[in-house]
Parts: sequence; C-alpha cells; structure tokens
Amino acid sequence: MVNVLVSINCTTYNHEKYIADAIESFLMQVTDFNYEILIGEDCSTDNTKQIVEEYARLYPEKIRLITSSHNVGARLNSQRLINQSRGKYIAECEGDDYWIDPYKLQEQVDYMESHQECSICFHAAKIIQAPKKPTGMKIRPYTINKICPIEDFISGGGFCPTGSLLYRKKLMEDPPDFYMRAHVGDYPMQLILASKGYAYYMDKYMAVYRIGVKGSWSSRKSKGENYKGKMININGGDIALLKDFNNFTRFKYEKAIENTILKKEFEIQLLKGNINAIKNSKYKMYIDGLSMKQKLKIYARCFFPNIYVSLARLKPYIYRVLLFLNMKERQKNGTK
Repeated sequence: MVNVLVSINCTTYNHEKYIADAIESFLMQVTDFNYEILIGEDCSTDNTKQIVEEYARLYPEKIRLITSSHNVGARLNSQRLINQSRGKYIAECEGDDYWIDPYKLQEQVDYMESHQECSICFHAAKIIQAPKKPTGMKIRPYTINKICPIEDFISGGGFCPTGSLLYRKKLMEDPPDFYMRAHVGDYPMQLILASKGYAYYMDKYMAVYRIGVKGSWSSRKSKGENYKGKMININGGDIALLKDFNNFTRFKYEKAIENTILKKEFEIQLLKGNINAIKNSKYKMYIDGLSMKQKLKIYARCFFPNIYVSLARLKPYIYRVLLFLNMKERQKNGTK
C-alpha cells in the first residue's frame, strides 16, 4: 500500500453542477508526496454520485468514494471521511468549492512539516456566485502571513474558508462530544484545532468559496423569509457552543468567550427588537467599544428597521456598482 501524507476530504450532496470543479482542482495538485481523495457522497438526489463514480473509475489509485444506503447528514458524513482517511494531514474542501493554486497542498504541508506545533493552516479565498459569477468579494482575515491568536477564532465565528483548511488528522479522530451536537461543523472544528497547538494563516488566494448554491449554508442563512429567526437560532447555537468550548478548555479563554457571548446576546436582542433590553448596563461596555459607524448601524436597526433591512439587501449590488465604476476610472486613467 502506498504511503499517503495527505487525505483530501470532500463532502458532497446534490453538487452535480459543481463537483467536477472540485475534483479537477484536487487532481491538479503538484506535490512531492502522495495524497488521496476521499469523497463523501451523502445519497444525492441528482447525478452527483454518478459523476464521482466516473472519476473514481478513471483514477482508482487516487479517488475513493465513501457513501451509504441512506443520508447521514453533513456532520457524520465529514466524520466518516476523517475516520477512513489514511493521511497524516487532512485537507478539507466541500463539493461546491474548489482550489485555484496547483501548489496549495505543497505549500501548506511544507509549513506544517517544519512547524510541529502548528495544528491547523488556512489561507485566503475568493468568493463567487453560483454557478461561476465573480463577486469581487474575498475572505481575507489578515493582510500578512501570521500565527493567529485563538481569540480571533473565538470572536470570529469560523472565519476560515473550509476549502482552505489543512490540519493534523490525529487531532480530530476522537472529537469531544460537543462537536457532534453543535449546530454547525466548521466553527467548533476550528476552535478545537486552534486550541491543540496554533493556527497559521497564509495570505494567498488558493481557493474559491461558492455562494448561492441551493441548500448550502450560505444560502440557508441568507436574507429572506424568516431571516431574523434564522439569525437568532444561529447566534443561540454559537452561545451554546462557546459555553461547551469554555468547559472543554477548562476556562483558559474565559474572558474572550464571555465577551463573544455578550456580543451574540446583544445581537439576539437587536434581532428581536428588544430596545429596552439593549439598554441593560451589562451591554454598556460592549457598546462603548464600538466605532461611531457601528453605533449608527445599531441606532438604525432599532428605530428604522425596515430602511436598514432594505439597505442591507442592496449592499452587494452597491458594492458591485462601485467596483465597476472604479474599474472604469482606472481604465480611463490608463488611456491618458
């Protein structure tokens, strides 16, 4: 059996329009080590499974299809891939995302092999609208390569693009109970991994995160029917997760966790429109620490909620118009 250093774990469900992009981006990786591709196909109702089967037939030494007779859900689908992985490292990428740098794996592995205390490595990603429409938006939490404080993970709520993650398999082979019961998978995984060593960020765009895919996390939480209810549930789930993580780490990061919980409780009160509740003295320090722009946004949400929601919905379109005008201005200046 060939020794495998990296297992690329790809969970997929109803991604027939996108899964080929993901697989092709895995196959284009240029490395000086062996890697395998595990695709967790969770009983899609479209042609995703057939597409994966064809790739597995073409690349039997590289691709393994992991499936079952019934849908197991995103969390169990991800965990069964971890359990069946043969690599020292796991690279994550969901079936509707893909990589854009052929040396992505090599660069991340080189860093982690030479820095044994690093438990997770991630990088920047570009954002596109399904199927492949550029948005001009990016996920870039920092502007330099750096070791990331765990407090950023606690307050950020899973700010690492899933398709950018590379981590040590042994750290997620037997996750704590709260990981399996958490309302999302990425946030608790990143917290657990960051607490087991340190996280390293590479300031380089090596993946694409696709939004607007039917049934995806980004589309489920997007503005629309019952948006407030969705966000209240998400914030409530985050609070429960952070309390579990506080116990898991024996209160080592309690101050950062308490501050983040306070912020999320405040957000819930805003979403519910409880203006009197946000005047509570326990929120004063949090509000005092906000910028004037953030304070004005809160004021607008409290007293002009309909206008605020309308402007929030228009924000992506305004951003694109400004981006287009800026590009035209640069083209004009370049012709002078």
